[in-house]
Amino acid sequence: MRKPGDMFDRDFEWIELVSFAADARPGATLGVVSGRRRQGKTFLLRALCQATGGFYFAAEEATDGESLRRIGSDLGAHLGTPAPLEFRDWREVADALLALGRNGPVPVVIDEFPYLARANPSLPSIVQNAFGPRRAEREQSRTRLLLCGSALSFMGGLLAGSAPLRGRAGLELIVPTLDYRNAAEFWNVQDPVLALKVHAIAGGTPAYRREFARDDTPAGPGDFDGWVTRTVLNPASPLFREARYLLADEPDLRDIGLYHSVLAAIAEGNSTRGGIASYIGRKSGDLAHPLNVLQDCGLVVREPDAFKENRSTFRIAEPLITFYHAVMRPIWSDLEHTRDAGRLWQRSQRRFTSNVLGPHFEQVCRYWTRHFAAEETVGGIPIRVESGTVHDVSAKTNHQLDVVVFGLEDEGPEPVIAIGEVKWNEVMSVTHLDRLRHIRGLLTAQGRPGAAGARLLCFSGAGFTDGLSREAGRHADVALAGPAELYAGSAALRSRPQAANQTNRVQRRSLAAGPAERPGRPLRSARHQGNPRRRSTATAACPRGRTIGRSTRRSCRADVA
Repeated sequence: MRKPGDMFDRDFEWIELVSFAADARPGATLGVVSGRRRQGKTFLLRALCQATGGFYFAAEEATDGESLRRIGSDLGAHLGTPAPLEFRDWREVADALLALGRNGPVPVVIDEFPYLARANPSLPSIVQNAFGPRRAEREQSRTRLLLCGSALSFMGGLLAGSAPLRGRAGLELIVPTLDYRNAAEFWNVQDPVLALKVHAIAGGTPAYRREFARDDTPAGPGDFDGWVTRTVLNPASPLFREARYLLADEPDLRDIGLYHSVLAAIAEGNSTRGGIASYIGRKSGDLAHPLNVLQDCGLVVREPDAFKENRSTFRIAEPLITFYHAVMRPIWSDLEHTRDAGRLWQRSQRRFTSNVLGPHFEQVCRYWTRHFAAEETVGGIPIRVESGTVHDVSAKTNHQLDVVVFGLEDEGPEPVIAIGEVKWNEVMSVTHLDRLRHIRGLLTAQGRPGAAGARLLCFSGAGFTDGLSREAGRHADVALAGPAELYAGSAALRSRPQAANQTNRVQRRSLAAGPAERPGRPLRSARHQGNPRRRSTATAACPRGRTIGRSTRRSCRADVA
């Protein structure tokens, strides 16, 4: 079944949904579809039902009785009955939905399922009983029931632990945000620096362009400031208050003020639990619950230190929330009442660069290294990419590494195959390379497997000096990359220096080996350079427990914030 022509990307998700819905084997089956808000889940599921003649029901925040009347009315209209169907309880609804599949496989979608379960907490158990083994209504049906929702903590719990539906689902599909390359193509942004800036604000949420910004995209690098003031800083734009609404939409967030304070602390650069506690004036132990809830909601990501098991940092998963807390919240009242948002935006440039762009560029570089870098670039198959802290005993200090790449090893501990440093607004020089060499020596002295031959990666948004470019040209273990390389085709290390960058016109070794992009075409994602979802013979552990190839399945990729 062909994907709708107006659907961007989502090839993997569409194939999985069609395969599930068209499964002709006897017996009704259950699937769960989840993902953060505004990612296009409803668009996908409505398109599936329209293409297959399935039944789609969008739940609303309502009483249990009203929801029963609404689904009876919608199901009656779907079946063409002269009057709405009347149901006394959800058990009758479940059997009516199973009856839709008596003559063949048919998808049945209940969207925003958490709304129904909030009004009737027994609903998951009712679905469990409806799909019980050897139940005639289930065995005689080929209904493909899909439960969908955006409340990640609730949807994740449907199939976890001792939950009623655990073991009942034949599909668990997570619709992710677009990665930074796909986002650039979706926004039709061709300049790599501009693409990074747009992604640092809007992330990979499709609705932010189509519905929220009404297809207002930056015309070019010179239009970025104008685009910001026309959209996200414009009180008349839905993007203006979206970050605040994202928290309000989560049913598990009770004390909204506390959660906003925690997010503000992280946006200000306080990424450790102790730093967050100090910023908001709480004890570190008091933050266990709010941080866990924010992680369950998909708004915060916990990132372990590459070398210190007892140390971890926290990162906001949604770029728009980071932008709101770092740039908008401190001047919120002024933004609401001023007619000159451009003046306020210019005064916020330092905060945008240091609190938003810098950390975002680091995360994009780690994501690129993990998902797009070729083996010859990083010295092996990257299985894990994190930041890390290296202790220098002789100097009695710690060195922070922005990129630490661990390789795949069949036996023994994972080797360190590459380390790297990231600077957004600083021209990198031989001094930065010497620092990486020194840290590599420390790791070697500590006995870290593979450290002695680790590649040295330098990422900069401002360029590289002539001296560093010459070093990269002379040494095969040194590689340099800027925004252009992060967005170019595939990512293999070239054997000769490339053209100078726009900042200082120096020769440098490039990490991009893919074919040049055609003039006038938007930046293309890696999916156009082959099939990034094809499994390879080398496998890696997915964060959600599945075994996957090096080209990680989209549903298992961490979001780029």
